[in-house]
Amino acid sequence: MHVLWRKSFPLLIVAVLLAGCSTVRLGYSQLDNIAAWKADEYFDLDARQKQDFQERFERIYEWHRYEQLPEYAAFLSQAKSRLHKRLTREDVLWFVEGLRARYRAIVMRGSDEAAALLLTITPPQLDALQRQWDKDNRRFLREYRLGDGAEEIRRARVRRTLDRVRDWVGGLSYEQEQRIVAMVNALPMTERLRHEDRVRRQREFLQLMSKRGNREEFAAQLRRWLLAWEEGRTPEYAQRFNQWFEQRVQMLVEIDRMLAPQQRAVALHRLQDYVDDFTKLAERRRVQTAAQP
Repeated sequence: MHVLWRKSFPLLIVAVLLAGCSTVRLGYSQLDNIAAWKADEYFDLDARQKQDFQERFERIYEWHRYEQLPEYAAFLSQAKSRLHKRLTREDVLWFVEGLRARYRAIVMRGSDEAAALLLTITPPQLDALQRQWDKDNRRFLREYRLGDGAEEIRRARVRRTLDRVRDWVGGLSYEQEQRIVAMVNALPMTERLRHEDRVRRQREFLQLMSKRGNREEFAAQLRRWLLAWEEGRTPEYAQRFNQWFEQRVQMLVEIDRMLAPQQRAVALHRLQDYVDDFTKLAERRRVQTAAQP
């Protein structure tokens, strides 16, 4: 979650929505408190900035909850219909593009608010941001075992993948696990390049902050930076990432083909949980309004 949050507070919405189903409704209902805590953790905000942040975030939250969540529910209902059948490469690409489109919508709606707050950030607060990034980067190195050899990096990658698949479909048979392990091990190694690119993006953000001036110009620059994730990548990482992505898409298709009916039912149930949560969260205001005399 912290990776998405790191650059701008609208991204925290995406992070909460990517959490486990059981935490979505609780986490989303507390999103303003979570966001305020994270903003202070990264920027060490003063009292006036905290109040400004709260007011700006509440505007984004209102828009997202009552305008975007119903659309999210419809999107995931479509995804559920596709999952009922055998997934194709086109289905996976459709879903990925759907996530990207919803991220872009948040950035387009929230970047002006974020820019206004970021214009007030002082040099000592940027130092606090860098210290928090340093902690995050060390956590990334530990999680992805980048201080160890290639074999340990692969083992960690296999563990993460198996955990995610089990989280969506339940238990796996020995044969399924072995097939997934083989596909994961065939993926190109991107972890070190990803870490380097992560640090590059952090440097770019600090450079952007050093050129703050006109609010509208800064907001446009921030918006472009938030959307242009792939710009500035080294040719090696760009090529490796594209290869990794294509193989990852095919891996998801292959995993879908090996699912037993009960495993598919678990995944479908989880998607329905998301749909139900988003629908209920979006309807809460209307229910409360109707109950008023």
